[in-house]
Amino acid sequence: MIENFGLVSTDRLAGDRYTSLQRLENALNQAIAQAEISESYEEYLEIFDAFYADDIAVTSDTLQEPIRGKTRVRALLANFLAPLHIMAEIGGLLVSIRQAAIPGDVVAETHSAWTLELIGVSGNTCKVSWRVLRKWHGSLVSYEHHYDYGQRGGPLTSKDLYFDAASPPARKRAS
Repeated sequence: MIENFGLVSTDRLAGDRYTSLQRLENALNQAIAQAEISESYEEYLEIFDAFYADDIAVTSDTLQEPIRGKTRVRALLANFLAPLHIMAEIGGLLVSIRQAAIPGDVVAETHSAWTLELIGVSGNTCKVSWRVLRKWHGSLVSYEHHYDYGQRGGPLTSKDLYFDAASPPARKRAS
């Protein structure tokens, strides 16, 4: 499983806070991007546990109220990841996630842009994109805001998955 995520010691945060938070942000984003949903969704939960504060607050442009507390956010994350894992492991769905840093000038905030690409065994694709603002308290994320959502393609349907145990899915990649 995950060893140390390339974490930066909180002792080193006192020096150049901006650089230290950028390293933490990079370590978090790399851990997310390198985790393999087709193998396990629990790895993502381990990443969440390692990087997020117990009193985390999550907001988005689509939520009316913030989601507060690690237990509530973790449950929401698990409810999203478990079906995605099943569709990838059993249904042949190809899943990739990419991120790009967005430069900022506020010391305790980091920004990144994300793209989640889903490719069904049919070759149909759905790309979902969004941006994330994170506020850090020490070495943990204390606030996260998701915004600027976009979607190209999709939604994928059961025709884009393969659940016949008799033979493996024939994968076709969209060009």
